[in-house]
Amino acid sequence: MRQSLLVVDDMPDMLRFLERVIRRELNVDVLTAGTGEEALSMVTGDTIGIALIDIRMPRMDGMELLRRIKKMNDSVIVIIMTAYGSIEDAVESLKLGAYDYITKPFDEERLLHTIKRAMEHHALIQKNRALEKKIREKETSESFVGTSPAIRKLVETIQLVAKTDVTVLITGETGTGKDLSARMMHELSNRAGKPFVTVNCPAIPENILESELFGYRKGAFTGAAEDKEGLFHTARSGTILLDEIGDISPVLQAKLLRVLQEKEIKPLGDTRTHKVDVRVIASTNQNLKEKIASGQFREDLYYRLNVVSIQTPSLREIATDIPLIANHFLSYYCADLGIPQKRFSEDALKILVSREWSGNVRELQNEIRRAVIFSKGDTIGPEDFSCESLKAICPEDTVSVICSLEYKEARRSVLEKFNVQYITRLLKDSEGNVSMAAKKACIERQSLQHLMRKYGIHSGDFKENGANKI
Repeated sequence: MRQSLLVVDDMPDMLRFLERVIRRELNVDVLTAGTGEEALSMVTGDTIGIALIDIRMPRMDGMELLRRIKKMNDSVIVIIMTAYGSIEDAVESLKLGAYDYITKPFDEERLLHTIKRAMEHHALIQKNRALEKKIREKETSESFVGTSPAIRKLVETIQLVAKTDVTVLITGETGTGKDLSARMMHELSNRAGKPFVTVNCPAIPENILESELFGYRKGAFTGAAEDKEGLFHTARSGTILLDEIGDISPVLQAKLLRVLQEKEIKPLGDTRTHKVDVRVIASTNQNLKEKIASGQFREDLYYRLNVVSIQTPSLREIATDIPLIANHFLSYYCADLGIPQKRFSEDALKILVSREWSGNVRELQNEIRRAVIFSKGDTIGPEDFSCESLKAICPEDTVSVICSLEYKEARRSVLEKFNVQYITRLLKDSEGNVSMAAKKACIERQSLQHLMRKYGIHSGDFKENGANKI
């Protein structure tokens, strides 16, 4: 892809001269601008790679143009043109981020050599950024652990939506990774590297949330001793995540609707509105349609937020991924806590799979962290889990009976009940297909057959009409 170079000078003859020389000698697209304002309108996105700017221009000089270009797009390589008597300004421009400077009258060879080096430098920056993006995409796509259809669909949807700039509403139960989905979307977008700001809406008092989001001007209210930028301004050029959007007040809903419609904010106490370039992602664990029906949430805001909807699956929907997720957290916490790597026993994994996780992945994560801390050996077994996990495989009314036994006998009794219930349900769901049941349980077929023989369970009891299934 050919690079583009922008030449900025208020002298038309100089513009024509530079354009002709550069086009003749270098493989680059040359654009020209006669004023700083015109130049700024052309420096958008990644259209311009290099800018050759005269330092002396009316209204907006080269120094001010340099500052603004660097603020808009820091990847643009800027070369300053200056007269011999302005060397101090040229040196100052280097401090502001200019790549180099050349003096008038030009030495044509020196001019072309400087531009060629700038082109090579810009190409190297772009190559590094492309490599960083590939690495980031790989790392981000691996943020969700699992191979279930639900997880694959979630990741694929995020990857597709990330390439756009549409507003997204993420729904799902508590602990299902809504914030992780939003961050992944940001990291895979063109806004990666720009701010990612998360606002926990319920955690901020209602009377403060508006000023936190939009900012305020000095004197707007008692205690406003100076201007303060809001979080929308902090997130400029990046992404803002409005976590638990269903909890904001109707008054704030109306103001947020204006932001989405007009792409502008109005700080408290200000008489003017200000344009904002921010991608908005909202998340909630509530049913917003029910809140709309009860008059607690604006329908027009809902449709503005719900341009694209993504639902994060609960842990019960991706139960086959629990062993993978559990082992991921096990490796992470052993490394994070400086503990030698541990492993789960087969019985421990079965308990994790069988338990109902009302807090989803976050609850599973906390259970594993606790087990890593308190387990004694290098293997985590059922005895290293909390009472909640024991209750998952042992009815409440039998806990007191089991606790009256010696530990080994109690453990044997609990695991025997669990194994029988687990294998029975597994074979029932698989209609007696042992291979399918073993695959669902993430264990070897021979291991499942061994357990079936041990507990006297026969696959034929679960086959429809006694049909033979392998």
